[in-house]
Amino acid sequence: NWYFRSWKGDLNKSGGVSTNIGVHFFDMLHFIFGDVTKNIVHLREESRAAGYLEYERARVRWFLSVDAKDLPDEIKITAKRTFRSLKLNGEEFEFSEGFTDLHTKVYQDILSGGGFGLEENRSAIETVSQIRNQSLERKMGDYHPLLKMVKN
Repeated sequence: NWYFRSWKGDLNKSGGVSTNIGVHFFDMLHFIFGDVTKNIVHLREESRAAGYLEYERARVRWFLSVDAKDLPDEIKITAKRTFRSLKLNGEEFEFSEGFTDLHTKVYQDILSGGGFGLEENRSAIETVSQIRNQSLERKMGDYHPLLKMVKN
């Protein structure tokens, strides 16, 4: 609930879920898999978004949510509030832990003269801009399995 009471829940301030929490994910995908060649959006709601991206070296069905109801049942029973996972060639890589101080570390790096410039971040910013502004497409073909629970 804190998410929607803060600036993050205000679409005009945060850009929505795909921008606010997704931009880092899309940045990582670009770094690993190359340039985006296709960007389809299947869902764009206040608390969640989903779509399909093709990169030079990967096809990605993605689903982002800040709603605890969308957590997998095995995570809900542990009382954890976050879940991050990639499935690569059928093998799951779960990476939910280790993000507690990430922003602090990044800001410290920037203040020490490190950080990344506009060109290193351009792809992720363009990706989320397209996700925010393009028309939704019907759930056909390569859509994320979690979308089966979402009513049209």
